[in-house]
Amino acid sequence: MTHQARPAGYLIWIHAVSVGESLSALTIITRILKSYPDARILLTTGTLTSARLMSERLPRQAIHQFAPLDHPAYVTRFLDHWHPNLALMVESELWPNLILDTASRAIPMALINARMSDTSFKAWARWPRTIKSLLSSFDICLAQDQQSADRLKNLGASKVEIIGNLKFSSPALPVDETDYAQVQRQVGTRVLWLAASTHPGEEEIMAKAHQALRHHFSDLLTIIVPRHPERGVAIKNLLDDYGIRTSLRSQGETIDSATDIYIADTMGELGLFYRLAPITFVGGSLVPHGGQNPLEPARLNCATVHGPHVFNFADIYRELDERHASLLVLDAENLPEGIRRLLEDEPARLAQIEAAQQSLTQADDVIEQCFNALLPLLPHSDQAHLHTNGRNEPHARS
Repeated sequence: MTHQARPAGYLIWIHAVSVGESLSALTIITRILKSYPDARILLTTGTLTSARLMSERLPRQAIHQFAPLDHPAYVTRFLDHWHPNLALMVESELWPNLILDTASRAIPMALINARMSDTSFKAWARWPRTIKSLLSSFDICLAQDQQSADRLKNLGASKVEIIGNLKFSSPALPVDETDYAQVQRQVGTRVLWLAASTHPGEEEIMAKAHQALRHHFSDLLTIIVPRHPERGVAIKNLLDDYGIRTSLRSQGETIDSATDIYIADTMGELGLFYRLAPITFVGGSLVPHGGQNPLEPARLNCATVHGPHVFNFADIYRELDERHASLLVLDAENLPEGIRRLLEDEPARLAQIEAAQQSLTQADDVIEQCFNALLPLLPHSDQAHLHTNGRNEPHARS
């Protein structure tokens, strides 16, 4: 837990339980560092999946650690080592020892992107003193919606503001414009769809979908971006058994008229292919992996299709599906029909993209609202304060 040294200077500790919460944390991390570039961030999560994701996405000023078990001895050891200047808990992370020990050290603390479901509200209501003690430890609770805000107030939170959901505020993935233009020229006018972040078992499904779709689109091009690029050669060998002609990006092969499926087995290029394709199947969802982030293609005007196994991003997928901003296919047999419908029906595809954009647009100012609400807990004079806080001592609450 403490194998990394505590970085010098002002340290903001953000605690998020899993993938969805850590993505929420990533948005506010980026915003804080914009105004406080000398600050350092400690992000704690509780799952291997979130740890892997954050290892790819965290800025250089931030480090990841697994959260301590909520036991007094472990929490004390954790706080003695890291000695944070500010603590931000994400969504519904109400661990008693973690919160009460942090509060006892006079460390400013906020609950951000706060969520309180009806089930949790009823459960906590049976322990009124405990939950009031926990919620009153926060200087401020920033709620996702009115219902959560009301429940937090009823349970004892002293200051609550509604700012919306940070999960819909993730930035667009980057792209190399030269590479994008080069691949775009190779694709030309061919009908195109993308299978992104695929996992073992899904490439065979994509191959069968490609063959089914070829009956409707003779010039079809399918692009597969595997979640783990090192699987590229194995995927090529698998597709060869289906008689599918492939090109492998990692080996410098390009897309030509003979290419059926282009295997983009490289790192960090999803931003390119989301911009290129009108439709993407988001992988990890037709096998029980838990799905990948659907907001990344949605932010780049790419209509999304996904399977039923999306527990890593359950709340996000549920909201997108309810808004008709993504398309759920229940199994592999239904995938070709879902892709075909979106390829043939441009108004339906554009309506889905527009619904996704409306979800994202509504949250465009959430990050700024969250940051502004946290300003009273942050240093008033960022550069001067951060440089004079070399002793790593926490600040008393104002």
